[in-house]
Amino acid sequence: MTRHERADMSYLERRRGISLRRLAWHAIAIFTTLLFLLPLASMFVGSLRKAGLPPPRGIEWLPNPISWDNYAQVFQLVPMGRYMVNTLVVELMAVPVTLLVASWAGFALSQLPARFSRRVITAALLMLLLPETALWVSRFIEYRLTNLLNTPFALTATSIFGTSPLFTLIFYWTFRRVPNETWEAARVDGAGAFRTWWSLGVPAGRAAFAAVGVLTFVYYWREFREPLLYIRDLDKYTLSVGLAYLEQLDRTNLPILMAGSVIVTIPILVIFMVAQPFFLEPVERKGVPKAEGKPQT
Repeated sequence: MTRHERADMSYLERRRGISLRRLAWHAIAIFTTLLFLLPLASMFVGSLRKAGLPPPRGIEWLPNPISWDNYAQVFQLVPMGRYMVNTLVVELMAVPVTLLVASWAGFALSQLPARFSRRVITAALLMLLLPETALWVSRFIEYRLTNLLNTPFALTATSIFGTSPLFTLIFYWTFRRVPNETWEAARVDGAGAFRTWWSLGVPAGRAAFAAVGVLTFVYYWREFREPLLYIRDLDKYTLSVGLAYLEQLDRTNLPILMAGSVIVTIPILVIFMVAQPFFLEPVERKGVPKAEGKPQT
């Protein structure tokens, strides 16, 4: 066997090994995807069963007959349309404020000297260990004194503080990946703090904005305890409370419950699909534009 033939065989073996590794990774990805989609598919199939039927004994791929009336009955039994509007109002108020505050805090934290930033990070991690139940009474008193009870502001007040210390840390870790020379160049060019955050931080942190936006949306979309604590009028509740009411009406009517669960789950899936391209975007393609414009003081 000549040297060229051995080189060709070695090249083919390397190509075959790369192909096998790719095939294995694709198989693992497909298996993981099916593992997560199986409960969603089971919930959707269960929502199409005729109302009042018991759960199937085995695997049911498609019910016979298919009953789409379950979704209409959900809105007839519980004012889900009103609850959905209330939840969307909370989302429109909480998500933008959380993104602004958390990104500003993360940006400011990334500009601090290392010894100070470590102390702040330690404090943020300790805050994550604090149980949320310890804050319910103090929040209720504050909301009552400020006349925020029974208003959407009682459900979105935490967004003024970034909703969760975790969101600030996500932005901090993202902005820390930007080279210090880039921040220094912006300061030399005369860019102020806000202009630096807008021109450099926002483009470099698009994946962080997408991730925190999705996490914030899911947090307020599924929040169940705070509406019960701070809201009194039934017509001001959110979807999570409406789903609990639906369960209390008839816990044995699983098709109706599954239909309500599908209604609550679909917006989360849509938000995730919209934000998915930002998660998959390679880091080297994001780029960090230079701070341009008139100097700021």
